[in-house]
Amino acid sequence: MQCSKCGNPKVIIKKEQSGQLLCKDCFIESIEKKVIKTVRKEKLLDKGDKVLVALSGGKDSVTTLEILNSFREMNIIDLCAVTVDEGIDNYRQEGVDIAIRHAQRLGIEHKVVSLKEEYGITLDEIMQRENHKGSCTYCGVFRRTIINKAARDMGATKIATGHNLDDEVQGIMMNYLEGNTDNLTKLGPKSESKAEEFTVKIKPLREIPEREIGLYVVAKELEVHFDSCPYAMQSFRGEVSEVLNQLSEKHPTIKYSTLRGYDKIKSALKDEFKKDYAHGRCKRCGEPSSNELCKACSFLEELGV
Repeated sequence: MQCSKCGNPKVIIKKEQSGQLLCKDCFIESIEKKVIKTVRKEKLLDKGDKVLVALSGGKDSVTTLEILNSFREMNIIDLCAVTVDEGIDNYRQEGVDIAIRHAQRLGIEHKVVSLKEEYGITLDEIMQRENHKGSCTYCGVFRRTIINKAARDMGATKIATGHNLDDEVQGIMMNYLEGNTDNLTKLGPKSESKAEEFTVKIKPLREIPEREIGLYVVAKELEVHFDSCPYAMQSFRGEVSEVLNQLSEKHPTIKYSTLRGYDKIKSALKDEFKKDYAHGRCKRCGEPSSNELCKACSFLEELGV
């Protein structure tokens, strides 16, 4: 077998969508070009942006940081990063350490914020409670709140997350299966809010399959935390992921077609179902909220924290 682009006999991947055979160098180039194309097509970056990367130390966030750094090197944007320590024993610390080393390697502003110091409780402690709502429910809300606060504190104009193709398609299917039309209107490459306290979020990797990101960091010899969250497979997202991966074995382009189909109808979904929230203030923390308590503080009250 030879690389479809350069003829190199050392092929490392057959691309799911195109069937292309690629060597290491051509594969790396294809990923970087695809992300840059997404950034330009979706207008994710503006010259002068300060982009905060949600940097967990895992393959997706490290790839996001690595590719966005090319825009920084061209003096188009500035970069900073935040790492959230959820408090998961025998899992999170390695990712935190790797995130710190990448920030130091690139010489960018970086902060680590833990759930324990921010909210007085760790995810492990939450999961020991009876009648908890599931790890991803709490983690998602608390992480988003912490990252958004960090973006304001660090003067960021955009927040970049490492959501890949698999993540996006899982989100589409989860919300569709649950009938959550409100959340369906919020998906996509770029999310904005009328409340100025919420920083614009972008997803540069949303068209890159998870397995290709894993291969990219290996090919680039980037240090990453490969372990999966110990709570991941207990979640509904984990179940949906398993089903999609099984379908992909016989239908290798199913994730792409699901994403493309959603992108075609998302404007109609927003027109029909998007809610216009009247943003007030959370009485407990002062963050923007359409209810008396924001979601994070509502969970904290339920947990008695």
